[in-house]
Amino acid sequence: MISKFSKSLDNLASSCSTIISTVGPYLKYGLPLVESCVKNHTNYCDLTGEVPFIRESIDLFHEKALNNKCRVIHSCGFDSIPSDLGVLFLQNEAKNKHGRPFANVKCRVRSMKGEFSGGTAASLRATLGSLKTNPEMFNILVDPFTLCEGFKGPDQPVDNKPYYDEVLQQWSAPFFMAPINTKNVHRSNYQLNFAYGEDFLYEEMFACGEGEKGEAAAKAIASYNPMMGENVPKPGEGPSKESRDNGSYNMAFYGVIDGKVEMTASVIGQGDPGYSSTSKMITESALCLLNDCDDLPGGIYSTASSMGTMLIKRLEDNDIMKFKLEDDG
Repeated sequence: MISKFSKSLDNLASSCSTIISTVGPYLKYGLPLVESCVKNHTNYCDLTGEVPFIRESIDLFHEKALNNKCRVIHSCGFDSIPSDLGVLFLQNEAKNKHGRPFANVKCRVRSMKGEFSGGTAASLRATLGSLKTNPEMFNILVDPFTLCEGFKGPDQPVDNKPYYDEVLQQWSAPFFMAPINTKNVHRSNYQLNFAYGEDFLYEEMFACGEGEKGEAAAKAIASYNPMMGENVPKPGEGPSKESRDNGSYNMAFYGVIDGKVEMTASVIGQGDPGYSSTSKMITESALCLLNDCDDLPGGIYSTASSMGTMLIKRLEDNDIMKFKLEDDG
């Protein structure tokens, strides 16, 4: 891959040991920087939620990164740290307490208070726009195992429409970030030598409550996309400081066996998930990669498969988010 900026990118990458990239759309701007980092043995972290970019990064550079001892970690923000590390936390608790992981995990977003930036919206438009020039990319977007380098697991739960969940006894609605988060969770399982099992099922949706109110909420959420429409911010625009400070999120992870919840864990964070919290997440990811991961081989990773419990500890120690076991049936 040749870029007109290759020389300046090489100068940048060769001058440091770790680079944080927050410049999207990554499909448009990201691959030359990843290439330069791999070539110059420079570690790399980003915030991407663009599945085609991650897939192309893996295809082009995973083996080269392995050979060059360069560690590339994608999705080190709200895409997809709470989901990826939340599942890891629950599964580690399950193995510690019961000797085996859960083959079925349900994630429910209990609450999320925050706003989106023009850059995030631009990344979504870039992903959707790429379908026009490359229709085959549709298969990458819909395949839950598209980041698992050839592995194909079982059919996953349907998460693109509202439904009443008999197991959780509540209505659930599609979560707009699930298409990236679920794929990163499955990549982690794949890279961790199927620590969750080859038959692992994972579902990620909004929790909407019970009864008629829950049904109405689920249907309303399913019909709304916060990153599309006329009022979406332009690149460079985003929430105010007050909005960023007042944001929060609460996500629950349910370990299910035979249609019954056996264990519940939560991930709770303060601050706008896409700004205040994400900026801290990617900073701690880079510090973890720089200071705590000497034994990690080169390659292209998810957060759980690369930094795992070390990153959980950093996030908790610095009051960025809390991982808690709520119930053990």
